[in-house]
Amino acid sequence: MTYTAPAGTGVGHVHLRVGDLDRAVAFYRDVMGFEEQARMDGAAFLGAGGYHHHIGLNTWDSAGGPPPRGHSGLFHAAFLYPTLDDLKTAARRVRDAGVPIYGHADHGVSVALYFDDPDGNGVEIYWDKPRDEWPRDAEGNLILSNDRFDLDTFLSD
Repeated sequence: MTYTAPAGTGVGHVHLRVGDLDRAVAFYRDVMGFEEQARMDGAAFLGAGGYHHHIGLNTWDSAGGPPPRGHSGLFHAAFLYPTLDDLKTAARRVRDAGVPIYGHADHGVSVALYFDDPDGNGVEIYWDKPRDEWPRDAEGNLILSNDRFDLDTFLSD
């Protein structure tokens, strides 16, 4: 049986490795007009229209970079699924194809799973929680998290 991705599936954000986080944030904020939504552990997240992020930037493997040859630029491409059930279906297909899912997290605003394509490019598939459930601090700023969950239970639901 041929599988077709659901109609609401799309690219949700781009996540880039950068050598200088502040310089990159300044460019995407001041030149491109994105708003900084959150920072955490060597990473910054910028979005438009109050969205949690269209652009992720990090210095995890590239601080002071440029990154090593063959590792510059894209950290991963992210594909946004319209429902949690659609995300689970896509994740089961990845698992059933024998592709190792090496990361999975509840980010507070979304639920995400991470794996590599056949060429080693990072891929994220995720579902956004309803905006009215996104966690915020007392000033109204987004709180992003990286909470692990049981992958086997998630895939068995």
